[in-house]
Amino acid sequence: MSTPEVLVHRDQDLLAHAAAARLVTAIADAQAARGSASVVLTGGGVGTAVLAAVAAAPARDAVDWGAVDLWWGDERFLPAGDPERNETGAREALLDHVGLDPARVHPMPASDGPDGDDPDAAAERYAAELRTAAGGSGVPVPVFDVLMLGVGPDAHVASLFPEYPALRDERPVAPVRDSPKPPPTRITLTFPSLRAAREVWLLAAGEGKAKAIGRALAEPDPAHVPASGARGRERTLVLLDRAAAAELPPGAGRPAGS
Repeated sequence: MSTPEVLVHRDQDLLAHAAAARLVTAIADAQAARGSASVVLTGGGVGTAVLAAVAAAPARDAVDWGAVDLWWGDERFLPAGDPERNETGAREALLDHVGLDPARVHPMPASDGPDGDDPDAAAERYAAELRTAAGGSGVPVPVFDVLMLGVGPDAHVASLFPEYPALRDERPVAPVRDSPKPPPTRITLTFPSLRAAREVWLLAAGEGKAKAIGRALAEPDPAHVPASGARGRERTLVLLDRAAAAELPPGAGRPAGS
């Protein structure tokens, strides 16, 4: 796995706009190299702010949005359109404002979908969609160009919480029950899927995330510090504001642009 590179921005607003510019560039570069791009979205305050900043950026027109596949790292297992779903926030922030191909937008199943309130079946349905996109031949997931993850105060990423069974799940997608953060039922990509990405970006803002980020960079123990196990094949970026960078290990961070 790649070694994390830490970039520190002045505040959350600058972090969101800088990450948005980086995302537009990464998508355009992937399309220039391979004809299309595959991105995994995250929810939360920073993740949604990044998408809103992309929507507002003139540079978004550098992307052929019809040639972008969008996936999600995790989802709250709630009815479609529920305001708590990551998909709902992403659509409001960006997806409804660009010319995406609906067939290439891959939301995780909702609790009122074809599997009803069965998160195991819903997780397997999403895993099957990933396998299809990967082209079969036993490959469980496509190679994502960019996979974005928020980091929780407990150092969770996606819906991989400390000490929870999903941390050890080898399936590409797993259900999560009794989540310590509401709602209790979720669906998440597992570590093997996260690590299939070319680039993993960990996003965090605010002093409430500082301890988690410090631990993620100093304690290589995904069972206790899930964020420490989220690494990209080629690159891992830790994109922070100053408050979230307050407890970095010595020498770990540098100001963005330096």
